[in-house]
Amino acid sequence: MNISLYFVLAALGGYLLGSIPFGLVLTRICGLGDIRKIGSGNIGATNVLRTGRKDLALLTVVCDASKAGIAACLAGFFAPQTSCIVFGFVSTVPVVAGLIAGVMGVIGHNFPVWLKFRGGKGVASGFGFIVATQWQLGLTALCVWLLTAFITRYSSLSAILACISVPVFAFFLSDPVHALFYSAVALLVLIRHHANIARLIKGTESKISFSKKA
Repeated sequence: MNISLYFVLAALGGYLLGSIPFGLVLTRICGLGDIRKIGSGNIGATNVLRTGRKDLALLTVVCDASKAGIAACLAGFFAPQTSCIVFGFVSTVPVVAGLIAGVMGVIGHNFPVWLKFRGGKGVASGFGFIVATQWQLGLTALCVWLLTAFITRYSSLSAILACISVPVFAFFLSDPVHALFYSAVALLVLIRHHANIARLIKGTESKISFSKKA
């Protein structure tokens, strides 16, 4: 198969897998209605937690994190074992195919075709993608998120700092190809959190709560 065509298929497959809205599906199955009508209106785990169902929030995190990671693993597994040039850097087709599928999985989560391109913010799916491609960097991002969340209790700020840290660490500890793709995910997360950033600046951003809200 032509390498360029394989990259296109990896991108398409990653997008379709990433666009599955698990937060919306799980809450509807459990009779909680449309998750988009409560809290922030987001379909991610943080908004699912606002229903008071910690189990569903955890399951949403697992499912959302898995889809981009699975897309990256599948694309890398079936890719032809040969080298290629990406952005002027030497890499391999399995590595690049996995990165393409993973990034597209995150994009699919953010802009799912099934929900008129109105999805989540890509934090969990981005984390799963990073773990699947560079698990050490995934653990680093998790540590940054946990530390920031513990200190500030701001989920959005924790996600932003965690995502920004990944391409920085990747540049020094991994390779430029991974750093570039991780930078794309970090930029997407920043763009999707623009409203949260504005509220953080104003001091009106909601903090993490584990109690059920009406």
